[in-house]
Amino acid sequence: MFSAMKSANNLDRDMLVLMHDVARMMRTRFDQRARAYGMTRAQWVILARLSYQPGMTQNEMASLCEVEPITVGRLVDRLEARGLLERRMDPADRRIRRLHLLEASEPILNEIRRYKNDLFADLTEGLDEKAIETVVQTLLSMKEKLTTEPGKQAAAGE
Repeated sequence: MFSAMKSANNLDRDMLVLMHDVARMMRTRFDQRARAYGMTRAQWVILARLSYQPGMTQNEMASLCEVEPITVGRLVDRLEARGLLERRMDPADRRIRRLHLLEASEPILNEIRRYKNDLFADLTEGLDEKAIETVVQTLLSMKEKLTTEPGKQAAAGE
């Protein structure tokens, strides 16, 4: 079996524990940086997501962020009050409001991108491109397996 599985009793080398710890530490760093701008990481996530997918609904955003729509609604209220985004009526369905970034969000988006790039550079310092690509491919494979319906996973394992 894999050496990572053999060392599962040693939590310092348990791959799943390490992935959890690294993700938690990165969230903490982003929380700290967002607070320096009087914002939360969750607000930064909404801005960043909208920069890639403008016009999402609050329900779509909630699904991506894995939170309740009411939570996204409150976050959007705060971002809208700061003039960073706006809700616009959907031309095809007036019951739906779509989220769009405003020009005032650009400096914050630039900071998010800069910080993300700096963090990536720090975390991958000393790693060659092949090692980074291997990590990315491995994580993509794991993500795909986790997003597969549990019933299909069980059937595949039988």
